[in-house]
Amino acid sequence: MATLFSAAYTTMLVRFLICVAVNWFIIDRLYYSKSKRRDFFFTFMLISIAIFFIVYFMIFVLEDMKGKTSMGIGIGLFGIFSIMRYRTDAMPVREMTYLFLIICLSVVNALAVNMTYPELLLTNLIVVVCVWLCEQKLRVRSSKIIQYDRIELIKPERREELLADLEQRTGLKIQKVEVGGIDFLRDTAVLRITYQGEETLPNEVNEQFLITKSQWKESV
Repeated sequence: MATLFSAAYTTMLVRFLICVAVNWFIIDRLYYSKSKRRDFFFTFMLISIAIFFIVYFMIFVLEDMKGKTSMGIGIGLFGIFSIMRYRTDAMPVREMTYLFLIICLSVVNALAVNMTYPELLLTNLIVVVCVWLCEQKLRVRSSKIIQYDRIELIKPERREELLADLEQRTGLKIQKVEVGGIDFLRDTAVLRITYQGEETLPNEVNEQFLITKSQWKESV
């Protein structure tokens, strides 16, 4: 009696379960626990699943088309990493990094045909540990973009007055101020402030001055 699934397909399913479990742990326990962004949680998980199956079936279909495997893999991987453009608004750097990581893990797990399960698990574990260490040790300093109206205080010799005014108006303990563009017609300047404070949830509109079309649609 013929078996329901071939040995190769069963092996693929096991590697798929490993891929999903590892990606879920990274997204849920390391990314989502700090960001609380359910939209990116949804995107990361579905992209990881789609990338795994695309890479796996692309390779094994192309194996039957002799001589075209390497070219097909190259074209396929180029298309996969072009998915980094999969967004309407600009994606924050942290989310972009996690998306790149999830895509890479999905590709690795799909291609790891000649690796044993312990080797595959160890490879995934190394990635998870590296992400955890970066989240624990490399904390991002809190910063904010401000349109500032008292441009007479942006002079280097009046830096103390500038800091005092910003702290009084924002209520933040400011550690660093960077001066950007200056608009003399409107008497305004763009400042980036770095401030001291407890770690808070990421603010999606922290460096945004205008409401985008997608945000209007989400609020309706």
